[in-house]
Amino acid sequence: MAKKGTLFRKKVNPSRGGESRPTGANFPLRAAAIDVGSNAIRMLVAEFGGPGEYRTLVNTREAIRLGHGVFLTGKLVPSVAREATAALSAFRHRMDELEVTAYRAVATSAIRESTNGHEFLERAQREAGIHLEAINGSEEGRLIYRAVRGRLDLGLGRWLLADLGGGSIEVSLVDSSGILWSESHTMGSVRLLEELAGGGGDPGRLSRLLAEYVDTLRISLGVTSGPLEGYVATGGNIEALAQLGLAKPGPDGVLRLPLVALEALIEQLARLSYRERVEGLGLREDRADVILPAAMVYAKLGRLVGAGEIVVPCVGLKEGVLLDLVDGLSGAADGKSREERQVEGGSLALGRKYLFDEAHARHVARLSLSLFDQLASVHNLGSNERRILHAASLLHDIGSFVSYSGHHKHSLYLIAHSNLAGFSERDLLVVANVARYHRRSAPKAQHEAYADLSASEKAVVVRLSSILRLADAMDREHQQRVYSVKAEAREGLLVLKLEGQGDLLLEGWSLMRKGDLLKKAFGLELEVAAPKGEKA
Repeated sequence: MAKKGTLFRKKVNPSRGGESRPTGANFPLRAAAIDVGSNAIRMLVAEFGGPGEYRTLVNTREAIRLGHGVFLTGKLVPSVAREATAALSAFRHRMDELEVTAYRAVATSAIRESTNGHEFLERAQREAGIHLEAINGSEEGRLIYRAVRGRLDLGLGRWLLADLGGGSIEVSLVDSSGILWSESHTMGSVRLLEELAGGGGDPGRLSRLLAEYVDTLRISLGVTSGPLEGYVATGGNIEALAQLGLAKPGPDGVLRLPLVALEALIEQLARLSYRERVEGLGLREDRADVILPAAMVYAKLGRLVGAGEIVVPCVGLKEGVLLDLVDGLSGAADGKSREERQVEGGSLALGRKYLFDEAHARHVARLSLSLFDQLASVHNLGSNERRILHAASLLHDIGSFVSYSGHHKHSLYLIAHSNLAGFSERDLLVVANVARYHRRSAPKAQHEAYADLSASEKAVVVRLSSILRLADAMDREHQQRVYSVKAEAREGLLVLKLEGQGDLLLEGWSLMRKGDLLKKAFGLELEVAAPKGEKA
């Protein structure tokens, strides 16, 4: 891990911005990341000389266990919430002293699962001056992947990536192109400790309960369907375990912990009391109680995928937040905004989970966004609706995983019950409905999922799904023959001029069949011009 005063260079993937940020990046700049976890609150402050190149100024951790009580009662303990607010106030003061110009502060499972979590978010803003956002497991996994990819050369292989926090473990299948599959399990170290501890301080009893509980952990069979390049684990517990197991760092600072060494550590930790772990092993007091549950989860995952060792890159959520923030400020090489890259990353991961046609999905999304941008004066929608269309376009066909027959309805269900980063529950319902109406029937009052929407949300669904229908029609055969489309609205007409390979007569015919919802949404009739100006 980069220490204070050191220079750290990384390959960085673009994407997400944070609160209190400039509109562009003028290097050098100082940025900060705050991770409000279930077991501790962390802050990383660094000075960037350029994208992916930084010198650590502050790397601090406050041992405040916000998850205490949440996983049993569903509420943050008031005294712990006050302590956390005070820590955030101190972080705010330190950032001001260091003249930090951009930061992002995120909270994980303890806040997002607590019934009074929103009150804590408001208090953080009001009393500490920190804009804190609760992120879901999908976004958590995306940011951790950002950090890991910067530290490790993933090459051409597939890797299992696991990040264990206090409340959950995010498990992903990744390669150098991105996240191929991911899921979140409510099996964090603090959660396990609080749910299973009790009945005295008998470490043997707890270890037996943990072993039985952890043994229920399963991951999708698709992860083990092909060879894995390796198993990567992040989090403070695995770093402590690697040090206890005498794992030696390579020239890149990455540790490698043999699974047999981890199994031996588990046997040792199970025999020791909490106080013996602190005094005999030198563990921090807030680490000594949760390290056994963490070790058992990491070992279980290793056994599930047949790994011989665990690769520990010594980076985590806060590094991912920091790199993602600054790269978003400095501008992505592909010209995409941080919002676009966040939506794309989460949607592609979900689509890959359901074995979708990625080339078709990407192409339809590109055409959809092109139409959206060209028709801005017609639809009068904003950036949030653009994000909704982006996600729906990428995911419109994922229901084919269940069955091609009625796949639009299956897509609705899968999207509505997903954990898609960056979307509220209400927005996710809109995404699901837009995807559902990419084919077949137009929205109707008797459709249950559509009926649950507000009047304004229904209007958005009609407008966006009419655009998605057109984009999908232009790739009816999934061959990406339409390279681009020019759209012009005039005198009750929407004229589409297609550019692509061949005469595009089939695409033009398909478009004319999909123009019904366009009339309902905008009162426009459709006219399609083939590449040489011929009407399709």
